[in-house]
Amino acid sequence: MRHILKIHPDSRCKPVSRIEVEVARLAPDRLALRYVVKGATAGLRIPAPAAKARTDELWKHTCFEVFIRPDAGLEYFEYNFSPSTQWAAYRFTGYREGMSPAEVAAPEIEVRQANDRLEVNVMLDVGSLPATAWRLGLSAIIEELGGARSYWALAHPSGKPDFHHGDCFALRLPAANPI
Repeated sequence: MRHILKIHPDSRCKPVSRIEVEVARLAPDRLALRYVVKGATAGLRIPAPAAKARTDELWKHTCFEVFIRPDAGLEYFEYNFSPSTQWAAYRFTGYREGMSPAEVAAPEIEVRQANDRLEVNVMLDVGSLPATAWRLGLSAIIEELGGARSYWALAHPSGKPDFHHGDCFALRLPAANPI
């Protein structure tokens, strides 16, 4: 499934014309994501390649995110993916409550860049998450060379950007069939 992210109404980003995200639940324990940023990527601040490692505060620079919430309940998971290949994963017990590092396998992250395109491919082992239907929030933070950041998501709540808000969990994925 391909989805188009929308820029937050209070954000501006001249270099980017479009952000698409492809989502595929390949198996009960595998989720594939492909983030594609289209536009003048030379105008973006893209983190340089780094050692693949769990790293906090990736959202301060260009970063791609997925929020996963089981269909029932308040608990949810946040994953952050940097073009540097650094990543983060957190578990929340409720809206911005009970944050802790999620005990998950490191994602596989592959990055490709051209003048008019930045592509970040992610493969997640989600075997430690509940094997039910999920609500997903897909989002991106894009930093321009001058430091300005824009906020992109499937849906935005009113007010300031808030990817944790329930309105952002706009995509429903059915439970995967066991293999």
